[in-house]
Amino acid sequence: MKIIFVYNADSGFINSILDIGHKIISPNTYKCSLCNMTYGVMSEREEWKRFRESSKDELEFLHKDEFEKKYKEKREYPIILKINGANRLDELISKDDLNKMKNVNELIQKLKET
Repeated sequence: MKIIFVYNADSGFINSILDIGHKIISPNTYKCSLCNMTYGVMSEREEWKRFRESSKDELEFLHKDEFEKKYKEKREYPIILKINGANRLDELISKDDLNKMKNVNELIQKLKET
């Protein structure tokens, strides 16, 4: 199965610097719960890295601008999608469900259940 993770952030160096600054200055108002769960301020969380590297699924990680360019559609971000047998994108974990999760372990558990 292919799983697509779409962050609620745009790609590029300047956007990355702005996101890091936002996480440092005002972490409670940072707009991407998926990024908060999988990354600290500067690097990938170790438990997430272990899960990602051991996954049997094909994982694709995109910023929202990259996703919209590649797949020609818009969603509410962050979001996790899967490609179904008909090559359509189905919602696996919604923005609302991601925003309710408290930590990366909840995310990992939910992904293991799917």
